[in-house]
Amino acid sequence: MAPRTLAHGMGTFFKECEHPQSRWSKCPHTYVIRFRNASGQQTEESGFATQDKAIDRLAEIYRAKRENPWGQGKAERNRKYGSMNFGAYAEEWKAGQRALAPASLRHLDSLLEHHLYPAFHSRRMATFDHKVVDAFVRTMERNGVGLATQANAFDKLKSILLDAHRLGLYPENPLDGVTPPQYDPKRAVIPSLAQLGGIRGAGDETFNLIAELMSGSGLRNGEALAVNINNIVADDVYRVTEQVNQTTKDYAPLKHRKEGDYRDVPLPARTRLSLLSYADTYGTIDGYLLRHPLDIAKPYPSYYLQNRWDRIKRAGDVEIPDGMTLYGLRHFFASNCLSHNIPITDVAEWMGHKSIDVTFKIYRHLMPGSIGHAAQVLDLGLAA
Repeated sequence: MAPRTLAHGMGTFFKECEHPQSRWSKCPHTYVIRFRNASGQQTEESGFATQDKAIDRLAEIYRAKRENPWGQGKAERNRKYGSMNFGAYAEEWKAGQRALAPASLRHLDSLLEHHLYPAFHSRRMATFDHKVVDAFVRTMERNGVGLATQANAFDKLKSILLDAHRLGLYPENPLDGVTPPQYDPKRAVIPSLAQLGGIRGAGDETFNLIAELMSGSGLRNGEALAVNINNIVADDVYRVTEQVNQTTKDYAPLKHRKEGDYRDVPLPARTRLSLLSYADTYGTIDGYLLRHPLDIAKPYPSYYLQNRWDRIKRAGDVEIPDGMTLYGLRHFFASNCLSHNIPITDVAEWMGHKSIDVTFKIYRHLMPGSIGHAAQVLDLGLAA
């Protein structure tokens, strides 16, 4: 029998029998109601003895939807994004990552292209759960993907799925219970003090200044290239505010930081004197000490620094530990701090690491006696 529709989209009620509507009040069959639920799907409920009870139920459902617009919005998002494939969702998510530096964006594109899209590009977003994610991690392990790449790919997948989880696509976090890849960085190759002295004196004055900043204050390569005399905020403090980006070859925000963020690092007297001496000898431009040798309007390029390092190694005039890279100068800073009992939390902050876990994994071997020392201290306390 033709249903009767209520106003304002509340739904309809009817009887599934041969009696005309004029006879419904006397007919023994129960009423059926039809409405759209919070997800927009057409739904029916039956068993209402009277017309009033059927209408009351429709009114109750209508009020609940009106009083819970978030629930309706969630349902609409589920319809829109749940059926969207991962590739389309990831591109939409990526468009919102406006704070990413060019080098970070290039790294993201590489992870998507080589790892995430081959595994998930056509998969519907609504079908992700912890089993799907865990299978992805195990597949990377089975295929021999490097641990650093595994960790980075998992991190990006996690960011995308958590974004979908916040939209309400999943009743539970799809990463709960998944063991992430365990990235264990290679042991840092660190020069001795004598080796460092030879390295610092092997290049020209520009290289020597950069070596001082990296080994004395823990600056990254690009941060040292952006050294600015105005960033000496105290005799013993240097404020790191920017870096020379390897991709754009221009000044950019610090790694893991937003525009305007900074970190303060120790400035040993030796490093400060080297900085001031260089400024007195060569002058500055807007406070910057290092400029492009062929165009002073541009920052000092990173490949010039790498070329100088390669020439020093090829010359063989100074002792350099096997496997040491230019980054070993920065490792020396961390080693110097930790060997003098400076807390690793402070070292992590000065190094600009995103997490103290990174600092611990790289430099844990520099603290071999920490557990034994702790046992001795605890024993003294227990004996007191």
